[in-house]
Amino acid sequence: MAGPIIRILGQVAVMAAGIFGKAFVTAYQQAIHQAKSGGPQAAEAAAKAAGISKNTMNRGQARMILNLEKEECTPQSIQKQYDRYFKSNAVENGGSFYIQSKVYRAKEILDAHMLEKERDAKERMKS
Repeated sequence: MAGPIIRILGQVAVMAAGIFGKAFVTAYQQAIHQAKSGGPQAAEAAAKAAGISKNTMNRGQARMILNLEKEECTPQSIQKQYDRYFKSNAVENGGSFYIQSKVYRAKEILDAHMLEKERDAKERMKS
């Protein structure tokens, strides 16, 4: 009785090894092709051209980090929240450098957006 079961299990194991072997070879061939055609740099450049970046924060996330609503987002409120969160997360006070850097980046993004809005308003006034 054990003989047929062992034979079936052996066949399943051989079949699974064949499938995984083919998958490994295919993945290796794709990796070589990608390396020849520019590799990760080409993929990153294409994502950047499409406006997709996994490492950048958007304005909504920046407002969330600084605990601001869209309507109350003024340069003064941004600076006030930045000072509050940056100081409270100082490493010297037992805070987190990671959170402090997120607060800094959030302020940076919102400040850039405020400058952009000011420029657009000035250009509309000239027109």
